[in-house]
Amino acid sequence: MNAIIYTRVSTAKEEQETSLKRQKEELARLAAERGMTVVKVISEQASGYELDRDGVFDLLEEIKTSDVDAVLIQDDTRLGRGHAKIALLHFLYKEGVQVYTLAHRGQLELSEADSMVLEIVGIVEEYQRKIHNLKIKRGMKKAVENGYRPERNLKNRGGGTGRERIEAPLSEIIRLRENKLTFAEIAAVLRGFGYSISKATVHRRYQEYTEDGAAESVVKRD
Repeated sequence: MNAIIYTRVSTAKEEQETSLKRQKEELARLAAERGMTVVKVISEQASGYELDRDGVFDLLEEIKTSDVDAVLIQDDTRLGRGHAKIALLHFLYKEGVQVYTLAHRGQLELSEADSMVLEIVGIVEEYQRKIHNLKIKRGMKKAVENGYRPERNLKNRGGGTGRERIEAPLSEIIRLRENKLTFAEIAAVLRGFGYSISKATVHRRYQEYTEDGAAESVVKRD
C-alpha cells in the first residue's frame, strides 16, 4: 500500500519545526507498522482553515497522478479545520484514498457530525450530477426535434479507438440558436455530444457572429 505522509503546523514559529519533525517520525513508524510504502512526505506551516496551501495542492496533485492508497496524518485537524477539512476529506474518500491517523493508530474514525456532513455533501453532489445530465438530455432532445443532427459533426467513426470529436463549429451554434434554444441549452447540448464549451463561450461566439454580420451590412451599404 502506497502512502503519503502529510504534516502541518499552524504558524511559522521556529519551535514548530520540532512538531513537524516529530509528526514525520511518528507517522513513518505508523506506516512501517502497517506495511505501507511512503512515496512522499509533505510538510507545511499554514492555517488549517485555508485551502490555498502549497502542501494541499501537492497532496491533491500526487493523488491524481500517482498510485496512492492512503494519507497519514497526526489527526484530522492536521488535514484542515472547519469547511476546509470537510472538503479535503470528501476529495480523499471520493478518490478512494484511506486516511490513517496517529490518534486512532489506524483508519480515521469520523465524528457523527462529520459523517453526517460528508453524507449530505455526497447526496447533494449526486443530485447536482443528475440535474446536469437531465439538462443535457432535455437539451439534446429539443435540438434533435428541431432538426439538429449530431452525427454530421463526428469524424473517424468506427475502429477500435472510438470516435474523435471536434470543436463545436460556429455554424452549429448558429443553427441551434435559430431553432430557439437558449445559450445554456446550446452549451448543454454540445457538451452532451463531447464538445468542451460553456454557456459564456457559446454566447460570445454567437455575439461575435452577429457583430460581424452587422459590420458586413454597414460595409455593403457604404
